Amino acid sequence: MQPKIVDIHPHIVSTDEERYPIAPLAGNRSEWSKKRAVDFDEMITAMDEAGVDKAAIVHSSTTYGFDNSYVADCVAQKPGRVTGIFSVDMSADDAPETIRYWARERNLSGLRVYKGGTTNKQLTGLADPATFPGWECAAELGIPVCVSTRKDGLPDLMTLIRQFPQVRIIVDHMVEPPIAEGPPYTNSEFLFEMAQYDNVYLKMTTNNVRAALEVDSIADDFFPKLVSKFSASRIAWGSNYPSGKGSLKEMVALAKTALSSLSQEDQEWIFARTALSLYPVLAE
Repeated sequence: MQPKIVDIHPHIVSTDEERYPIAPLAGNRSEWSKKRAVDFDEMITAMDEAGVDKAAIVHSSTTYGFDNSYVADCVAQKPGRVTGIFSVDMSADDAPETIRYWARERNLSGLRVYKGGTTNKQLTGLADPATFPGWECAAELGIPVCVSTRKDGLPDLMTLIRQFPQVRIIVDHMVEPPIAEGPPYTNSEFLFEMAQYDNVYLKMTTNNVRAALEVDSIADDFFPKLVSKFSASRIAWGSNYPSGKGSLKEMVALAKTALSSLSQEDQEWIFARTALSLYPVLAE
């Protein structure tokens, strides 16, 4: 039986700081990882309560930097239920070898390039040519790459989209377009323009859902337009739990409400089928 809900953007944090030392990227630990963190066992419980069948757990760069050990160890416990998305220093000389290690030896399914920052500041170097060997390795391995960036990083993101058309690039939080502004969504045009690139996928998270639900009927207008541009087969839902406030069950309910105007088939793609196409190990 195929899963009905697959979450491609939850995070976990261990309570064992001796085994998994806190070493956040750029030295800035995220507030959520200090105040609302859940460990792997709590995540599985939350998934059960929310009706989430499977998940691609995203390594927390703002907790562990480039050490993906906790996610990898947890995936090894329940390989049929979850997979993991890892991060590496893409500008390092050994980036390709490190990518191969986490993907092949530790059985993680995707790579994430995190440039969002934890101080409302875009981290630099997203499209630095020094990172290209890492991108070429991802292309060779056939693994998708999530990119977390702020709007300041859009020019670099577009460079990567064009430079590596063979890499499926998943845009985290859809770069948070101002959905609540309403039609004709002038300030979201940057997002719609990405639809012309077949390698671009969107990760629609609770951040986007809540923005759409701020104004009556906006969700019923925006998400059908988004699907008309990209097709649902290039959009996947991710909770952002527990980085975002609220329970996972609440986040699932919000997403179902926001997407209720879509066809059943489109909803199936966004809630599960697109995720399974990106991370086929979850379909096994």
